[in-house]
Amino acid sequence: MQPHDPWHVVQQFNDCITAGDADGLAQLMTADHAFIDSAGTAWRGRQACAQTWSGFFAAFPGYRNVFTMAETRSESVVVRGYSVCSAEPALDGPAIWTAVVRGGKVAEWHVHEDTAEVRARLGLS
Repeated sequence: MQPHDPWHVVQQFNDCITAGDADGLAQLMTADHAFIDSAGTAWRGRQACAQTWSGFFAAFPGYRNVFTMAETRSESVVVRGYSVCSAEPALDGPAIWTAVVRGGKVAEWHVHEDTAEVRARLGLS
């Protein structure tokens, strides 16, 4: 696996999420990085997104994503799995993530609810 392989980059990004490492995430973000949560709220720019993650990690220690399936589509990766968060039960449960990777960095990280409609829109079975 190449270090800039989109799937490898997504795994590194998620490892930083699991570790609560906002600085590590920032190093893996493009300058124009966008983070979009499951409600559709978007943050743009590496600094704004890193600050958002830092606050999230402080509020929800131990949060992590567990990936159960991934599909790479050129520079995009679609992942299914679930989140675990003992600090906030509403954050526990199934999810879908999409990532756009450019030049070995994540340009967009989007969290989606795992619904039949989202799976159909993303071409997942």
